[in-house]
Amino acid sequence: MAQLPRTRLLVITGKGGVGKSTVAAAVAEALARTGKRVLLCEVNSGGRATALLGFPAAGPELRRLEGELWSVDVRPAEAMREYVLKRIRVERVYRALFENPLVRAFLRFIPSLAETVMLGKVLWHVRDTEAGRPRWDVVVTDAPATGHALTFLGVPQVLLKTLPPGTMAEEATWMRDLLVDQDVTKAVVVALPEELPILESLELGAGLRALHLDVSAVVLNQATEPRFLPEDLTALAPFPRLESLAQAHADTARRTEEAVHRLGALGAPVVKLPRLYQGTMDRASVEALGQRLLNGFAGWT
Repeated sequence: MAQLPRTRLLVITGKGGVGKSTVAAAVAEALARTGKRVLLCEVNSGGRATALLGFPAAGPELRRLEGELWSVDVRPAEAMREYVLKRIRVERVYRALFENPLVRAFLRFIPSLAETVMLGKVLWHVRDTEAGRPRWDVVVTDAPATGHALTFLGVPQVLLKTLPPGTMAEEATWMRDLLVDQDVTKAVVVALPEELPILESLELGAGLRALHLDVSAVVLNQATEPRFLPEDLTALAPFPRLESLAQAHADTARRTEEAVHRLGALGAPVVKLPRLYQGTMDRASVEALGQRLLNGFAGWT
């Protein structure tokens, strides 16, 4: 990620349950601490990433959390309203058309409409300006999980294959161009040292590359570093319980190293986040993980 000074959009994704919201929160907070103006953009997630930082869950309106760190949760209904109002600019017309129950029922049958307006809002924040300069140094996006992420990020290219020339095709074009600009948009894949998350991460990386998105980093969450040499395990043989615990730790560390090797097929640097043995994730833990991420990837700051 040596190009981060130009990077405007970090897309954090991965299999559900691997900790992508934690990574998004940690990266956003850590970057804001370096002086960057950061928008933590959650995609219809209920504000999980913001809550991990100790704040009330993000809502559909921009909200300053602290310093240069802001948040927003992009939801389909609010994103649709915002998009349409930017186009027709008359709220009473919007209400007459888009709050009509028949129209709303019809809109639900348009393929990928929700993904289109939500992705459009995310990318609008990337392009947003204030006093002649980008409003946000970085938009950190807690994107949908695996399969939904590919649908979400692939919407512009699907639209361009199916739409005739016109307003929607023009919208799809700028969205696609922003996503595939590897100096502007970076994808970060989050995984666990377990079989299914690794397989899904490899498939996700291939899918992102098929969409011409730059997979610039892989985060291996809940990694375990080796502590015991073979001779240590031998020395613990007279103590079966201790030997069992040490062997379990060694096996987990081995799986971590195997995961790093397999995820290397994505062609991006892998940073390991340690397994935290605690009941809940608190703010201090998120900050520690964020600092580790910044240290792990040269160029993030």
